[in-house]
Formats: sequence, structure tokens, C-alpha cells
Amino acid sequence: MADTNIDVQKYVAKDFKSDQEIRWCPGCGDHAVLNAVQRAMAEIGKPKEEYAVISGIGCSSRFPYYMETYGFHTIHGRAGAIASGVKVANPKLSVWQITGDGDGLAIGGNHFIHEIRRNVNLNILLFNNEIYGLTKGQYSPTSKLGSKTKTSPYGTVERPFKVGQLAMGAGSTFFARVLDNNIKHATKTFVEAENHKGASLVEILVNCVIYNDMTHGMITDKEHKADRQLFLEHGKKMIYGKEMNKGIVLNHGHLKTVTIGEDGFTEDDIMVHDAHNQDPIIHMMLANMQVPEMPVAFGVIRAVEMDTYEHALETRIEETKAASKIHSMDDLLNSGSTWMVE
Repeated sequence: MADTNIDVQKYVAKDFKSDQEIRWCPGCGDHAVLNAVQRAMAEIGKPKEEYAVISGIGCSSRFPYYMETYGFHTIHGRAGAIASGVKVANPKLSVWQITGDGDGLAIGGNHFIHEIRRNVNLNILLFNNEIYGLTKGQYSPTSKLGSKTKTSPYGTVERPFKVGQLAMGAGSTFFARVLDNNIKHATKTFVEAENHKGASLVEILVNCVIYNDMTHGMITDKEHKADRQLFLEHGKKMIYGKEMNKGIVLNHGHLKTVTIGEDGFTEDDIMVHDAHNQDPIIHMMLANMQVPEMPVAFGVIRAVEMDTYEHALETRIEETKAASKIHSMDDLLNSGSTWMVE
């Protein structure tokens, strides 16, 4: 009979705060993301020793020092490789990979696409401030075309990566987007990422107050943000705006924003979000929406089921062992062609 008197540990956010001094710049969006992750882990409720926070190099990669969990501050661009290895070696762990637009998409780009392709069951938090902050302001793979930085004083001529498009091109099963300054929504989304079985990628739009201040200003501006932010929920209509009278419709194969009650559009015309649709086309179009023509989509954009890498690997190992005639070292040494040397 089960012991019903066992106490279950109840955590709060401060239980995940380490005693280390936080060395991010005052006003940096990373502070809010740290708060949201700590809240999410407390809500998830796993024992602290079952969390592993793995980071690469960059401002956001200081993250493991500030968490009262297991952690590993690795090397530039290699967080994905280390995090994948940690998860495969110990599938019981809840693995959180902390990376940035430079660390994850430039030097770490190859690891990034393959951990998504393999669908390793971990959470990838990609801090996107569209700049290299730690190394003092060089343009990154997500910097806007024409951005003037330390390494592009006349404006970058490179087209930026669209994180969601890149991920879905690699076969992503879970893609979400949050804002650094919306802690409540970020917390909820991080919990959803943990509950998804597979590679859960959350793009976090973060503000770098020193080298790229207000890079997301058109989205976060207080006066206009309600008309420029669309918060998606599976099974609910894509309605947004200050008056909650705007919505998204599919028009000749393209997404279009309309005003309910104008030009003949009613609420019935507004699309219902289906995050579980296996076809990624609509998800990719949602992820690619940009201001000012369209609102920017936030929340879980894509969440579909697919076997995870570590489960598939473990299954293959067990099948191979069951079918093998070799069960010991003696069996191995005496298998195949053998001979005696005298």
C-alpha cells in the first residue's frame, strides 16, 4: 500500500535563485527571463536535482551561475552538443539550454539545426537581442538588414535569420516566442515547453540596453503594442488589438490582418489557431509576421508530436540487444572466425 504521509516538496521561485551576484547590466532583459524561468521551474515541481541548465558563451550564458540547479557553462556555440549529450546520457533530467542569437545561430548554428532535427527532448531558450552584447556590439545573425554596429558602421548588408523559419525548416516540433518584459506570459510558455516531449524552442525577444537599445521597440512601444502583438492559444481565434477588434485571416494563400466589422469581415472569418497541425506552412507564416504590416505572433506557434531522439535510441538499443546472440565478453571473443595461436 502506498505511503500517503510522504511530504511532497513545494518550491517557490526563490528556491531556484543562487547566491551568486548577477552581473548583467541594469535594465537588461535577461533579468526578467531569469525570473520567469525560476517561476516556471517552481510551477513544474520537479526536484531541483533533476534540472540541468547548460549554456554556451554570451551575456545570457551566465545563466547557470544564477540558478540553484545543476549547470554547465560550456564553450562558444557548443551548448547544443553538450545539452544533447546530457539528455541522452540521463533522460530523467529536465535539460534547459540557454543560448543567444550569436552563440546559437552563428558558431553554434550546425548544432542548433541538428538537435532540432533529431528532436532531443530538451528546452532551448534562445535570447534574441539582435547583437553580440558580451563582445561589445558586433552585428549578429539576427541583426536587421542595414543595422549599424561596431562591425558594420555603414550598415550590415546581410539578411537576418528568421528564427522560427530556420527551426521549422529543420523539422521543429515546438516553437514559441515570448517577450522579456512579459514575465507572466513567459512563465506560462516555459512550462508548456517543458511539458512538450521533444526539442522545445522558445525565442525570447530581449532588449540590450547598452548596444542595441529598443531594437524591438516597434513591438514593445506602450502606445502601440496592443495593435502589434498577437498572443496565440491553441483552439482560439487569432484576435488582438486595443479594442480586440482585429484578427488574422487567410487570403489567397497569405495571412492578412483585418478589422472585425469592416469590409464585410466578421468574427467568424478570423482564423482559429491550430498549434498541433503537422503541416508547418501556417505556423511558418505566423512566425514570419513582422511589424508594421502585421502583428508579431507570441505564445506557442507550433507543438506537434514526434518520437524523441533519446527514446528512439533507447528502443533501438533494446531491440538490438534482444536480437543479438552475444550476451557477454566471452560470447564476443568466441564469435565469428576464431583460431588458436600456438
